[in-house]
Amino acid sequence: MSVVPKRHEGLPPESGSGQTQAMHGHYREDASQQELWDSRYRERTASWSGKVNACLVTETAGLPPGRALDLGCGEGGDAVWLARAGWRVTAVDVSPVALERAARHGLDQGIADGVDWVHGDLSGWEPPESYELVSAQFLPLLKDEWSAVIHRIAAAVVPGGSLVVVGHHPSDPVSPSGHLRPAEMLFAPEEVTSSLPPDPWHWLVETCAVRERIVTGPAGEELTVTDSVFRATRLRSPD
Repeated sequence: MSVVPKRHEGLPPESGSGQTQAMHGHYREDASQQELWDSRYRERTASWSGKVNACLVTETAGLPPGRALDLGCGEGGDAVWLARAGWRVTAVDVSPVALERAARHGLDQGIADGVDWVHGDLSGWEPPESYELVSAQFLPLLKDEWSAVIHRIAAAVVPGGSLVVVGHHPSDPVSPSGHLRPAEMLFAPEEVTSSLPPDPWHWLVETCAVRERIVTGPAGEELTVTDSVFRATRLRSPD
């Protein structure tokens, strides 16, 4: 599995320590990637802000809560927000260190029973059930496996359910911290359509947009970043 660092928008991280939680699920062991992400998370007390991704809030507004799948959940900002909004969440990440922090965040927010924290490598992990919402926010996957993962997880959306995919747009190749993002990681929102199973006519595309937003840079300065935002509703199961 080829993995590049998750996006860090310069938002101030929340402090906190990990707590061991039961983590389960079907996954393919990939020690090198697990060690890579565990090491990155151990470099600082918290890697992310703990806040929900803004595009997820916008795209789920008005959706009735049900079962949600959060892919590459990291320290749990999105999963905890969804649980507090009434969703029953399955949150998956390759790093046990991140999952421990996410579970602690959930406990601190009083939703310990609202999220199943699952240890899984997304390049081989299979969703165990179907969901009313599948969310993939800034997945750290390169293009050669990105489409296959989107195809697999989109198949887990129930008829009437939603798939939300957000990532870095090709016009935004440099992160706020100044690092060049691999070109294979950047995508336009319309590229998601070709990865939907079994063909696009089983889906209603609700959002296919390029959006700018303001984030805080490393020195406290305001920076503009550009996101690819895609949301589709599954109309019916394939024949």
